[in-house]
Amino acid sequence: MSSDSVAVVSNEPIRLGVVGTGYVGLTTGACFAHLGHHVVCGDVDERKVRLLNDGHIPIVEDGLEAIVNDARAAGRLEFVLGAESAAADADIVFLCVPTPQGDDGSADLSYIEQAAAQIAPVVKPGAVVVNKSTVPVGSTIAVERVLQRSDVRVVSNPEFLREGTAVHDFLHPDRVVIGSADRGAAERVAELYASIDTPILITDPASAETIKYAANGFLAMKVSFVNAVAAMCEAVGADVAAVVEGIGSDQRIGGQFLRPGPGWGGSCFPKDSRALVKIAEDHGYNFAMMRGVIDVNDEQLERMVAKISAAVGRAGDDLAGVTVGALGLTFKAGTDDLRESPALFIIAELRRLGATVRAYDPTTVGELTPHQKAVLAGIELVDDPLEVADGADVLALFTEWPDFAKIDLGRLVARLPRPVTVVDTRNLLDPALVREAGLGYDGVGRR
Repeated sequence: MSSDSVAVVSNEPIRLGVVGTGYVGLTTGACFAHLGHHVVCGDVDERKVRLLNDGHIPIVEDGLEAIVNDARAAGRLEFVLGAESAAADADIVFLCVPTPQGDDGSADLSYIEQAAAQIAPVVKPGAVVVNKSTVPVGSTIAVERVLQRSDVRVVSNPEFLREGTAVHDFLHPDRVVIGSADRGAAERVAELYASIDTPILITDPASAETIKYAANGFLAMKVSFVNAVAAMCEAVGADVAAVVEGIGSDQRIGGQFLRPGPGWGGSCFPKDSRALVKIAEDHGYNFAMMRGVIDVNDEQLERMVAKISAAVGRAGDDLAGVTVGALGLTFKAGTDDLRESPALFIIAELRRLGATVRAYDPTTVGELTPHQKAVLAGIELVDDPLEVADGADVLALFTEWPDFAKIDLGRLVARLPRPVTVVDTRNLLDPALVREAGLGYDGVGRR
């Protein structure tokens, strides 16, 4: 089936089931309820279901709490225990479960297959099951095989949500992609987006599944490219800010995702980039370009470690006795997600070399979740950003939280044992102001 756009005219509410209440599932369910559909979200975590029914949102995501509670108050959104309960009376069921990465880079489909097996006996005839999770090419067929229901259609509808702006991205998408071998089933899913003014692209399942991976792979490539350019700028004495302005103003290139940093991370780019390489490999193609993108990102993380080591005059592998004050732990601002965070990779390497790390992040103040406790073990956490300066031999800014750009440099300096260098891996601070405060400054690709 070739790609095609579709005009959607129906505004009738549809009963939906959503399996999984992580970032994708909770945002999907809440936003569809916000659009007027009746949504039942199911999860295997009894505690999470209880918290959601009490109005507590377990993740940091701008605007999500408001639309969840508004939809609950209007009676259009409910949370239940188990996939079966979510799917039983639904016209369309969305599978929004994790697809973690295996050791070989491939996506683990066990959760999505388990969810399909759970709903198979209860999903009603004529319903549509939608893969919303990021899944490798062929997953639509895999779900059909598990369901074993000839009276149920399976459709791919990949998500393109950015953590921190997921609600906005869902309600104001650049496009909606739907992949199905059954045109009628695809159009039923398209009807859900009738009130959103956006292009809707209907294509075959394999193309829809490839679009998701290719989009994330391309964005990762842009970030790796600008980080490589930043390294070159440092080598030749150029200013990466001017370079980015110069190339980003070219409409063929654009300025988005051309912001140097410590390397990309999070729940999508690392997993999807490696999966894209693995999918290509499994089908006989060596995706050398994507391998290069991943290699550049690995090098960028190592370069940040080297910058911090150089800032304390340790060019070798020994950071014993060094205290690093770290600002930011999450992989980006606007989320509490620590998965594949560049900050945590860099900190782990610094600690391996013998450094002590004292860190602040606005999402790790107060009682930690079990996951946070596990991944942040060994890091000294403080409740105020100024506290990272206490006894620090170097300061490192890892996450671009807006409050860090406005940090009181005078009070920060007053807490330091002596003037130190700030390694700004996000280029968030004004170098002139940092130097005026009596500190050294080292950014990414900046003179």
